[in-house]
Amino acid sequence: MQWYRCIIFGNVQGVFYRKSVSQAMMKRQFKGYIQNLPDGTVEVVAEVFDDEFEAFLSILKEGSPLSTVNDIQYEIIDDATFNTDGFEIRY
Repeated sequence: MQWYRCIIFGNVQGVFYRKSVSQAMMKRQFKGYIQNLPDGTVEVVAEVFDDEFEAFLSILKEGSPLSTVNDIQYEIIDDATFNTDGFEIRY
């Protein structure tokens, strides 16, 4: 299990991307959050088990029907400690 910080590039703000991704993450019982960033990207921080990483990336790539994901950059956060029982949208 690892904590990942992902930045999603593309048409991902104002197109229900956060709502769609958060609903899919909750269904799969991922823990973490999603939020818009001032530069037009979206940040996702989530706890992902190794065997679920491809499913996790697939959710981020799919997004919402109106979104277009051009790139996803991610890194492992070694010292992550988050107090969340589920997956939330941050504003």
